[in-house]
Amino acid sequence: MSDVVLGVERLGAPPWKTFDPFLFCVHHHDAYPAGNERMGPDASLAGRAIGQDFEGRDGWRMYHGQQVPGFPQHPHRGFETVTIMRRGYVDHSDSLGATARFGPGDVQWLTAGGGIVHSEMFPLLDRDGPNPLELFQIWLNLPGEDKLVAPHFAMLWDPEIPTRTVLDAHGRPTEIRIVAGRLDGAAAPAPPPKSWAARPDTDVAIWTIRMAPDAAWAIPPASPEAVRAVYAFRGAAVRVQGEIVECPSLVRLRPDAEATLENGSVEAGLLLLQGRPIGEPVAQYGPFVMNSPGEIRQAFEDYHRTGFGGWPWPENEPVLPRGEGRYARHADGREERVG
Repeated sequence: MSDVVLGVERLGAPPWKTFDPFLFCVHHHDAYPAGNERMGPDASLAGRAIGQDFEGRDGWRMYHGQQVPGFPQHPHRGFETVTIMRRGYVDHSDSLGATARFGPGDVQWLTAGGGIVHSEMFPLLDRDGPNPLELFQIWLNLPGEDKLVAPHFAMLWDPEIPTRTVLDAHGRPTEIRIVAGRLDGAAAPAPPPKSWAARPDTDVAIWTIRMAPDAAWAIPPASPEAVRAVYAFRGAAVRVQGEIVECPSLVRLRPDAEATLENGSVEAGLLLLQGRPIGEPVAQYGPFVMNSPGEIRQAFEDYHRTGFGGWPWPENEPVLPRGEGRYARHADGREERVG
């Protein structure tokens, strides 16, 4: 093993192993059928563990949804969620009163901070054909001094997210989408103000990478204090600094050295997560991530007492009308619409 490749391990079922400052990474990939009149699957749900359907029968899951796939209202405190859409749609609703529908190429960045309740439902909008869904959800930790900041909901829309396409010596492309961080002079949209990624010295990067067959590209060096991991989630094999890595695999890289990627004969998909560790104790229980068990107990007490502001929606798993486009309505009433 080279001094650039620090470790390689096969990726099993999500969630995948992560490193400080990241807490969690899951790749949802579901081949949903046509949607019914309620935007759920136009298929029998018999035999599924409704409310806890993670089996993947027929290539798709209801997760915690009863009629529409997804994650009905649930609380968070002490960290951030970054949801990167690749295919399909998510309908978001939260205890701040914000709501959104976002789709391919869009990113939702949510600072849970002192406490928020939200739902993430996957409406099946096409009644006449399949409704594939693919997304990453990444949990980014907050340092202790910011764990109880005011919650913040942000949308990074597809047209705002910079993409760099690099051609190798043979003209084969590698496409890098910069969700966080910067590359070759291109900077990602600003994250929420209290995010660990908003600090100038944390070197947080979240990139999705698509490599054409046989393409080659070198990941540039970063800060020596950062931790860098690449998830080769799609493809056959990628050669990393000369070492063959079978997909799907996690590759831990030395951050302050260039790392050469050479793809095999099949298009490859990779996710890069990088950042300076927060370096604080982590106490996690379900949807809460704090620094100590006492703070976790306090989080549960606060949630049971206040509901983190309550749930302003008539249903636990609200979805927007089928004809609604990609948009966000923020808690202050401000609206954004895309396309």
